[in-house]
Amino acid sequence: MEILASRAILRPADPATAVAFYRDTLGLAISREFPGGTVFFLGSGFLEVSASPSGAPDGDPGTDPGGLRLWLQVRDLVATHAELAAAGVAVLREPKQEPWGLHEMWVADPDGTRIVFVEVPPEHPIRRDTRGDRAGQTAGTGSGAGGPA
Repeated sequence: MEILASRAILRPADPATAVAFYRDTLGLAISREFPGGTVFFLGSGFLEVSASPSGAPDGDPGTDPGGLRLWLQVRDLVATHAELAAAGVAVLREPKQEPWGLHEMWVADPDGTRIVFVEVPPEHPIRRDTRGDRAGQTAGTGSGAGGPA
């Protein structure tokens, strides 16, 4: 499989405090905001701070309270699914299109860390310049990676 982009997804206990820390204390620039989440530039990568899993198969909150998620963009989600299934990786949720427009599939690593594989359709705001779409809105805002990613 070919990984095109990635980000770490953080599910903090207090999202507003976490956003303030990364924005104000560390001085990270905001790449994009969407309802329930903020994506920061993190060097050559991204950090998403989100309030809720929004589609992630997170299981029982008592056994999986949130924490870290990995967001891996691939060119072909169907091929990635086939490759991972052939390698014996347990798929937690089969590929499907999310309400926010991304195609996502969820797996877990051997320690249970959730990994979302994402294919971004050509018409999605992540793949195009949306600055001319809506007057008065910040570039790059809108539905994004998810409610994750």
